[in-house]
Amino acid sequence: MRIARFVHANGLSFGAVEGEADAGPEALTVAAIEGHPFGELRFTGERWAVADVRLLSPILPSKVVCVGRNYAEHAAEHNADVPKEPLLFLKPTTSVIGPNDVIRLPTQSKRVEHEAELAVVIGASGARRVDRSAAAAAVFGYTCANDVTARDLQRQDGQWTRAKGFDSFCPLGPWITTDVAVDDVEVRCEVNEEVRQLGRTKDMIFDVPTLVSYVSHVMTLLPGDVILTGTPAGVSPIVAGDTVTVSVGGVGVLANRVAALD
Repeated sequence: MRIARFVHANGLSFGAVEGEADAGPEALTVAAIEGHPFGELRFTGERWAVADVRLLSPILPSKVVCVGRNYAEHAAEHNADVPKEPLLFLKPTTSVIGPNDVIRLPTQSKRVEHEAELAVVIGASGARRVDRSAAAAAVFGYTCANDVTARDLQRQDGQWTRAKGFDSFCPLGPWITTDVAVDDVEVRCEVNEEVRQLGRTKDMIFDVPTLVSYVSHVMTLLPGDVILTGTPAGVSPIVAGDTVTVSVGGVGVLANRVAALD
């Protein structure tokens, strides 16, 4: 199932996306559900064409937990060691935007880069000090993410909060896919249809259950929290006028334009 959050003529809802996975928006519909999606779904009877609504980020998490250097080739392209344990950092919820929203380039940075990632969405049970088995059960589903980074500020500051935390620096979407295996799927980033990143999740140093378990022993994961699982090699600059497209096999395709800060 694919769960979206969207604005329609009658307000804002979560909904189940209907139609073939590889169909365009004009061939998809979305059926509104009551309340949140973390439980038995109750449909309202309202249904819209996806092309006629505005898709938002599929969830508003209490926190976005990110994992650095989780692909060996990405660590190598930055002349960095592969971590012996997951390397964690946070992005603020104010950095979250949805599909087709605009990534705004801050004036403080001269080099902003894309980072295509598989994102994990935590389900109703949450996760607190769980083992690998319980960690897998705590996953509600997956979405696409772009861990946008001001690379020059990351190197300048020596820690990553400012470089990763600007408004619009965490595109998520287009929906949450709940019934997909992600042990070995493609993670791709295209900028203006040029392939910049192309990796597979099987090459992650720490897999999803390991990451969920590890994070849960540091901080309680609440329903709807998001974990970004790291990016493959090939990160590169984006500039105003670009369109960045992140796709994760079996999950979805997330596209965002890039513009200067107003």
